Amino acid sequence: MEFHDCDGAVLDDVEVIEALLRRAAEAARTTIVASMMRPFDPHGVTGVLVLSESHLSIHTWPESGYASVDLYSCGESTPEAAYRILSQGLRSRRSEVLMVTRGLTPPGASMKIVGHHRSYPAQHEGFEATAAEP
Repeated sequence: MEFHDCDGAVLDDVEVIEALLRRAAEAARTTIVASMMRPFDPHGVTGVLVLSESHLSIHTWPESGYASVDLYSCGESTPEAAYRILSQGLRSRRSEVLMVTRGLTPPGASMKIVGHHRSYPAQHEGFEATAAEP
């Protein structure tokens, strides 16, 4: 997930970022095992939640209003729910999502792009995967 035109103050606040990641992980129905957050000088935050299902990570660039988020999971998680929490919490006005299935693919295939969605103002209800171009 890539979030653009975000609130720079939110992106630079390590406590807010951690709380937001925790809410997103819970909304996605994942189990948090550990958390590590790192603020940078003069600005920015990198954070990782280790999940029973894998991990949720964020890197922020407050000066650019940008955040990059990866949610890698297995099982019955709901990444759309995490997207909604993060989009709203970061106050993003534009976002992009790329969903990829990995692991249980047919022999000879390493991964499959399930969909790509761009969200523009007032479209933060969730994302619907659209067919990716071959």
